[in-house]
Amino acid sequence: MVFFLSFGSVSSSKSQLMNSLINERHNTFFHRNCPGSSRTRVLMDGVVEITWFCPSGSYEDKFTDCVAFCNLHGDAGDHEKQLQILTDMASVNVVLLPQLDRKEKHAAKIQNLYRDRKPLICLFTDDESAVTTSKKGKFKIGLKARNQTDVSEELRKAINDCLSQSSSTFRLEDVSKHSEIRVDEEDDDNCRGGRTAAQQMMSLLKKKDLTEIKESFLPHQGKLWHQWSQKNKELHRPQADELEMDISRNQTEMNKIRQQQHKSDISEFMNLFIKQINSNVAKKLFFLKWLSIFLDEYTSTDLSALHQKYDEKWSTVIKLKEKHDKSEQLKAEQTELERISGNLQAAAFGLEHIIREISQIYESCSSVKKNKKDLQVDFSSLPSLAAEMMISGFPLELMDGDAAHVPVIWISAVLDELFQKLGDQRVFVLSILGLQSSGKSTMLNAMFGLQFAVSAGRCTRGAFMQLVRVSDEMKEQMKSDYILVVDTEGLRALDMSRKSTRHHDNELATFVVGLGNLTLINIFGENPAEMQDILQIVVQAFLRMKKVSLNPSCKFVHQNVSDVTAGERNMEGRRRLLEKLDEMTKLAAKEEVCDVERFSDIIRFDVQNDVMYFTQLWEGSPPMAPPNPKYCENIQELKKTIMTCASKSYGMRLINFKDRINDLWEALLNERFVFSFRNSLEISAYRKLETEYNKWSWSLRSAMMETENKQHNKIENETIHEVEETDLQRKLKKTSEEVKKSMSEFFEKDRDKDILIQWKKSFEIKIKELQENIVKETKRKLNEVLQQRDLKKKIDAQRTNHENTLLEKSKELALKLKHKTNDETILKKEFDMFWTQCVKIIIRDTPAIRDIDIMRDVRKILSDIYESAPVAHWNESRDIFTVQSYSDYVKLKKSSGITRCITDVIKSAKEKWGYIRFQEDEYQIRSFVTDVVQQTDRMIQSFNISKMGYNNSCIQQLTDYIKARVTDHQEGPVKYVFKNEFFMDLVLSICKRANKMITDQYRLFREANDPEIYVQKKREEYYSIFQKYCHGAASAAIFGEIICQKLKDPIEQSVYKKTAKDLAGEMKTNCPSLKGNRSNLGKHILKTLAEKEDFDKYMNYIKTPRDHFKSFIRDEVSRYITDQFSDRVLPKMKENIELLQQKIMNAAQESTEHVQENRDESAEHVQENRDESTEHVQVKRGDAGLWLKRFTQQL
Repeated sequence: MVFFLSFGSVSSSKSQLMNSLINERHNTFFHRNCPGSSRTRVLMDGVVEITWFCPSGSYEDKFTDCVAFCNLHGDAGDHEKQLQILTDMASVNVVLLPQLDRKEKHAAKIQNLYRDRKPLICLFTDDESAVTTSKKGKFKIGLKARNQTDVSEELRKAINDCLSQSSSTFRLEDVSKHSEIRVDEEDDDNCRGGRTAAQQMMSLLKKKDLTEIKESFLPHQGKLWHQWSQKNKELHRPQADELEMDISRNQTEMNKIRQQQHKSDISEFMNLFIKQINSNVAKKLFFLKWLSIFLDEYTSTDLSALHQKYDEKWSTVIKLKEKHDKSEQLKAEQTELERISGNLQAAAFGLEHIIREISQIYESCSSVKKNKKDLQVDFSSLPSLAAEMMISGFPLELMDGDAAHVPVIWISAVLDELFQKLGDQRVFVLSILGLQSSGKSTMLNAMFGLQFAVSAGRCTRGAFMQLVRVSDEMKEQMKSDYILVVDTEGLRALDMSRKSTRHHDNELATFVVGLGNLTLINIFGENPAEMQDILQIVVQAFLRMKKVSLNPSCKFVHQNVSDVTAGERNMEGRRRLLEKLDEMTKLAAKEEVCDVERFSDIIRFDVQNDVMYFTQLWEGSPPMAPPNPKYCENIQELKKTIMTCASKSYGMRLINFKDRINDLWEALLNERFVFSFRNSLEISAYRKLETEYNKWSWSLRSAMMETENKQHNKIENETIHEVEETDLQRKLKKTSEEVKKSMSEFFEKDRDKDILIQWKKSFEIKIKELQENIVKETKRKLNEVLQQRDLKKKIDAQRTNHENTLLEKSKELALKLKHKTNDETILKKEFDMFWTQCVKIIIRDTPAIRDIDIMRDVRKILSDIYESAPVAHWNESRDIFTVQSYSDYVKLKKSSGITRCITDVIKSAKEKWGYIRFQEDEYQIRSFVTDVVQQTDRMIQSFNISKMGYNNSCIQQLTDYIKARVTDHQEGPVKYVFKNEFFMDLVLSICKRANKMITDQYRLFREANDPEIYVQKKREEYYSIFQKYCHGAASAAIFGEIICQKLKDPIEQSVYKKTAKDLAGEMKTNCPSLKGNRSNLGKHILKTLAEKEDFDKYMNYIKTPRDHFKSFIRDEVSRYITDQFSDRVLPKMKENIELLQQKIMNAAQESTEHVQENRDESAEHVQENRDESTEHVQVKRGDAGLWLKRFTQQL
């Protein structure tokens, strides 16, 4: 510390001389020659001021160490206490005096200073001599009639010379140890109590590793909170093939994480903190301030050491890379670098982390709905504490930057408490957005006197909000009670991986712009390119958020632009900026099918008035550069602009702000597509790539489907007995090469090829994997068909063997259970054991046919091909057949003759009436939908699923057909185009409707082809045979039993069909609604509608008349059968049974005669007590086949 003092009345200004030493550009100490000053000193006599010189580490530094300069105002001789204390504590004493005279009243004091061993520099105002040294550490310099620069240089050298020989150091807090000095901090009980409490908390951190403190003392916000945040995002952004069960499992895991959080112990550190913030307001404020100071002091040393380690390790890695070293050493060094980086992240520890821990304690308790056992207060009181901190001027974390998640439950609870404490106040939300280290927080601090963290590198993490109270006289003008300032972390930071940074930054920017009534877009320099890209993503995200009503505005602030003519000079740049934003907005609106023309339609922005240029903050290079006065003027101008903006806006109520946060964050969670891109141009290019990928994938699928059908026929005709993967790949080779050629041309020749190139490799891999999966799936399916064919042949071939086994088994049982053949329980038990063994042997080598989930395949295919579809649409899709109006699905086509004025009129009409409805367009769309449904029904029938089985290529084919129909329709002579949601809902609705048809057909395929079902169907047949053998029945009786079982189902179906045909003819004559022509049927339908007065049925009739007609006819037939069952239906069924019975008897008789004619010898085996058809079987063993063939032909 260098102490400056003066004795007597001196002509030179001591303070001015000190200023020239510290910084020539800035009056650090106010002196007599400053503007507005006077020669006489009124208030400053005896006052000691202090300032510090901090070196920057460059060769231009005036002092190499941090030096404190103390300035005693007035005559030092008149202030004994100050003189004694500061001369004792100083490293160097610098005295100003007129001349050295033994008769002076202060001569003795000067003599004592000279005799003291401490260095002394005497400055004589009446002496003209240069610097002289009387003895070591004692200097004399004249000031009279000398150049100020020369004096400053001599004084600086003398001070440096003295400091280099001095070992004493100065600590400001040591001043308070002197009994003569009173410290205001010690006099205030609340300040003293707050400091003691903060020190008590800090004592718990002693000897703790800084990188492990958060994990030990703040367990609720670590891995568990990050896992929960990730699971919540996955829950809101499900993959298309996820089932409800997967979603439910996710929810269960989230609940488990919350329970684990709830079980985590609350540390003594946190309990002490909660106890202190429950104290009186004054003490609490001092406690929080002291704790912040102590935490900064505690972490700064370790963080500095970690930064140094990081720099050293980084330098090592760079050197190894320059040598192209790929050894294990490089990997080890990189791993160590990542570990240090992780430690730096873990070592960040401040007041915001403690409040974050409280938020997670609250959220975990709120989720499990009970208090924690070691929490000293009720968890419901925690939001109130945070609300009081906000009212007192402390910022509250709005988005956790580490987890990239908003703790909505906590934020909502805190805002509810604010509402309770302040009432439903009006708040003007001011947010700020900018790249890392562009001066955002500094600007807010300067504008509103806030204390957001500022430094180089990523200082603010996530987003913080702080309340600024509006004075009573300004409330009426600003129409707001508070300004809510939202500060954010810097975008495009370098401490995260590129991909995650982009997604996180775009998400954060959208959130912050959506929250604010006004957003300041902070740009370092004149080039807005990076922020321009981010704003494009924000605009596109807003267009996709259908349910959130937003009306944000923005101002561009270019910092560090020193040219006073920047505004005029950059007029052309601003025009181009606006044109670019408008162009990208149009592109985004086209992609999202929205009626938007300009950037300002989404985010209010006036290029003439909403772009400001700030000069640099410092005059010179920090740390000793003074603030630039022009910067302060710029801040004041911006502040006035914000107030003007606030006066034109009514802001929002606190309660509405809470809803805005919830709605906006929910919408962001549901968005997974746009945030991964750099700008709207990338999104447009990617969607174009999606369309091409759809074509490429369908080329491969359709080629493989054709191959599959051919192979299926060959399997049925038994011309092939094995399917090889190489054969399928060879058959797909031509199509595969065509797809590769098409891909190559697309990536090389498309006008957006420079953007598309980043996805070329990933899509080549995607196509390759798709091709491999198609081949594997087709091979699996064809091999299953082969196995099923061979198995059925095997089962049929083994039937005789099975029957012989059954016969032998029955004979054994007959002997074994001679007197128990009437005990059905024993027979059934024995048969069940035998049957289980047989089935195991039959099906063990062949897998059962899989179950299918049509809607899962639909979502998967749509997701693969149309990745940009909003996540929320899967859960919110509407049934296109029951919507009241299609107006939400369409957008009017733009006509070249429509001017901007007319466009505005149409837009205004839409805002007034909600939507424009054209009756003929409604009818046209409904007819189109009906026709598409009928055509897709025919397509599904043509798939022949009951014979060929199901393949998800069927859904692909349906989807492509519907897409083509939609495109053709809107390109035709219609006045509208469809939004993306129409296509999605149409596909989902048609597939939901066809789900039962496809599932039923697939069930028939399974019943015919699944080995297990095939075998199980024969169970009852074999059991009946088994019973007969056990009871001693003859072979002819068994033969008759089999024939009866085979005839049962056909007889039923034949009777039903014949009866249905007879009844249909009868109803056309006897049923009033069904006789006559179509108009008669329509008349009865309308009459029924009028009688029932069911509005839903009316709508069903209007929208889907075909389905309504079918339903009406079905109801009429059902009613007729019920009413006439005894009189008309049952007699007809009996009559048809008798006719069939006669036909069967005749066929049996004719077959028997035919066999007898073809045999010379015959033996009669007459079956007793059997169906009449088998009484005619009188054949020798071996003639059963001939009889059965003839009998089948006759039937």
